[in-house]
Amino acid sequence: MTSPSVDLGGVSSAAPARDLPSPTGHRPDRWSGALLDLDAYLARIGYEGPREPTLPVLRALQRAHTTGIPFENVHAALGRELPLDLPSVEARLVHGRRGGYCLEHAGLFAAAVERLGFHVTGLMGRISLGAAKVLPASHGLLAVRVPGEARTWLCDVGFGSGPLGPIELADGARAAYDGWRHRLERRPGTHGIDQWWLYQSAPGTEAVPGSWIDRLTFTLTAQYPVDYAVASHYVGSHPGSPFVRRLFVQRMTPALHHALDGLTHVTTRPDGTTTEREVVPDALDGTLREVFGLALAEEELRELAARRDTAPED
Repeated sequence: MTSPSVDLGGVSSAAPARDLPSPTGHRPDRWSGALLDLDAYLARIGYEGPREPTLPVLRALQRAHTTGIPFENVHAALGRELPLDLPSVEARLVHGRRGGYCLEHAGLFAAAVERLGFHVTGLMGRISLGAAKVLPASHGLLAVRVPGEARTWLCDVGFGSGPLGPIELADGARAAYDGWRHRLERRPGTHGIDQWWLYQSAPGTEAVPGSWIDRLTFTLTAQYPVDYAVASHYVGSHPGSPFVRRLFVQRMTPALHHALDGLTHVTTRPDGTTTEREVVPDALDGTLREVFGLALAEEELRELAARRDTAPED
């Protein structure tokens, strides 16, 4: 497949990014990579490979990140403040060994790849998952380029269910990591702004394997850390956000994807087959620790239980 030059916020993927004007000299398109405790981050995700901006390194980093740090929304579900600056995210996800939702993951990964010398551009997507209605643009994902190469790679590290590696940002691009399938489609959009659609393999059964379902749509308009902070305010506090109503936790492995929605635990395999079980409240702590690698404080568990008991039915 021949990849066309991809325009990211008016900057060709084959050209260096333009400096954004700032009276203080601050670059608002940077992701604070210089502040990252790189050794601690790489230890957190279990990565011990080379530290250079190459495609094999990018692939290995995304695999390690998506399998090493779980997705969770405990702060939002408890109505607690969720600062999105890098030191705060690093304190939670790296040193505190907690998980996070998409904007935390994307910001942390952006800082890491920036620190290693990749060129990274923030993007914002709208989750669809087959829904007919238009949902807010609140999902953070990244476009990453290897220095000296023309191709751009889509890295979606914060969805909770992979992909385990980057996907080339090109119309019709497909990727299959350990049987987990994804593809990209580019469509003409309104006002001359193309829309990109990311598809994932859909759930099925052993008799009828899954096909495709649209995961999200996005444009190539560049987003900056301040945009992620605004989106996080909606995701973490707006009453219309599902993340403020109940617990969501996910863990991705090459062989299985685990998802906990409230007390419903769904396990999905690469072929799309799923199993589902209800977790009894007293077993929640053990399930979070053993399945998702997530240890909550007793106070958090008590508050989650209290909110679950008083929450209105959907």
